[in-house]
Amino acid sequence: MSDRHVYEYALLRVVPRVERGECVNAGVLVYCRPRSFVAARTHLDEARLLALDPKADLPGVRAALRAVEGVCAGGDAAGQAAGDDAGRRFRWLIAPRSTVVQPGPVHTGLTADPAAEVERLLDLLVR
Repeated sequence: MSDRHVYEYALLRVVPRVERGECVNAGVLVYCRPRSFVAARTHLDEARLLALDPKADLPGVRAALRAVEGVCAGGDAAGQAAGDDAGRRFRWLIAPRSTVVQPGPVHTGLTADPAAEVERLLDLLVR
């Protein structure tokens, strides 16, 4: 039997001016149903964001990214989502929205270690 499990992931994008459609990748969400695992890791390249919009609300963007990490972590940091299972929190976070911090499309893969996959994807797609 394989030690690898299917997982889903989505990038978190910062779109400082929605009307322009330009974005900066700022994080990754990973969900692995067989492991009841959901996590988000973020990294905001402020210089890249400010190159797109010199008036970008950096404190607001950082707060929104921290909120996503909190929802994934569960517990008190998840607010109203605290009682939801990992899959429900992931589905809520990947729902399309027209805000400055947006989820990208969902992709899939196989992994033996979902926590390590979060870091690998952050390094590959965000940093």
